[in-house]
Amino acid sequence: MFILMVVIFVLGYAAIALEHPLKIDKAATALLIGSLTWIAYIMGAADIFNSGVSRAWNEFLALNPTMNNAEGMISFISHHEIVYHLGEISEILFFLLGAMTIVEIVDQHEGFKIITDKITTTNKVKLLWVISILTFFMSAVLDNLTTTIVMIALLRKLIDDKQTRWFFASMVVLAANAGGAWSPIGDVTTIMLWIGGQITAVQIMLMVFLPSFVTLLVPVIILSFLMKGEITRPKLSEHDQKEFTSPFERKLLLIMGVGGLLFVPVFKSITHLPPYMGMLLSLGIIWVTTELLHKYKEDNDKRRLSVISILKKVDVPTVLFFLGILSAVASLQSAGQLGLLAGWLDQVTNNNIYIIDTAIGLLSSIVDNVPLVAGAMGMYEIAEVGHYATDGVFWELLAFTAGTGGSILIIGSAAGVAAMGMEKIDFIWYLKRITLLALIGYFAGIVTYWLQATFLHFH
Repeated sequence: MFILMVVIFVLGYAAIALEHPLKIDKAATALLIGSLTWIAYIMGAADIFNSGVSRAWNEFLALNPTMNNAEGMISFISHHEIVYHLGEISEILFFLLGAMTIVEIVDQHEGFKIITDKITTTNKVKLLWVISILTFFMSAVLDNLTTTIVMIALLRKLIDDKQTRWFFASMVVLAANAGGAWSPIGDVTTIMLWIGGQITAVQIMLMVFLPSFVTLLVPVIILSFLMKGEITRPKLSEHDQKEFTSPFERKLLLIMGVGGLLFVPVFKSITHLPPYMGMLLSLGIIWVTTELLHKYKEDNDKRRLSVISILKKVDVPTVLFFLGILSAVASLQSAGQLGLLAGWLDQVTNNNIYIIDTAIGLLSSIVDNVPLVAGAMGMYEIAEVGHYATDGVFWELLAFTAGTGGSILIIGSAAGVAAMGMEKIDFIWYLKRITLLALIGYFAGIVTYWLQATFLHFH
């Protein structure tokens, strides 16, 4: 059963990677492997625990020596491990649900229009810098997936030519992934590390901002020498020009939405409660505000702008995907497979954290970075001091590499997949024109981090 758990996970992972050819949604596969790995775990509990590889069981048994029997093993998995891991997973899921809902509320109230209306330049190089830097900072506040969706919707209003738009959309992916890596609320993997206690909000911003910015800056500078000319703007239809909200409502919801998201790290540091509580508090305040705003509006407008209607637009399959994949990773952590993998990695790399993190980042361009980071969190315990301590080099560099490595291939990040789906960007086109730029930026960022950590002694 110990090996069967790994087989289930690997086969499920292959199905997730081949989601488009198989035409099976990755959320469905994730939920299957999330359930099946726990079933295999509980059915093979005796053999797994007797082999001595499960650190969780060994620690539990040291405190409860009378539980070393079949009944105790089943009770340990079903009443202790599942409940413990579900608590950790739920914190991430409720945080994401709250954040996604707030962003959707701002978008439906046309709050982002305030930002997009300010962009007037038609010069390709100027627009590249404006779009890249705007995306970089927006994704630190919103998250890389949402920012990509918002920015590509903007590009459609700014650029008529498809190939030019593909270039800009690809740079949006690079910028969104780079911007999400240095912020505690900018990328799902950074959120996971922050909630898990591996990093703190201020330190991750201090240490990863510059490497992330370099990762974007290098490709933008290279492209600035290659791009020439002006862009042609498309003619907007009547529907695109139609406004559903007043300027006051747009401003209010943009300020409240961005303010609500920025409030979360402050809330955590003041109350010491989990971040999802701050996110739900922000959502509750914004929800009440919208109810009062639309109290006397016509039924059609009220329905369109109500949070209940907006909740239907929130990407629930993505949340279920995270639930399934994080559950599967939790079972492998509890049973001991991840501990064995960590030992093997340390041996092969001679415990070189830079090689381990760089490899995880490169791997995240092929496979989803969420389970990779979840796996690393399960493989390595938070230490008291050293590279694996809270805000240690290993965790900070992991946040950077897992966040930015996905840009190397268009399928390597949620932002890339969204751009690919919205703009129908060709995989081979991206590979030929963007992959090398992303790789150069990725390694430039790693070198920047190493120089910071080694010579500037920021720690």
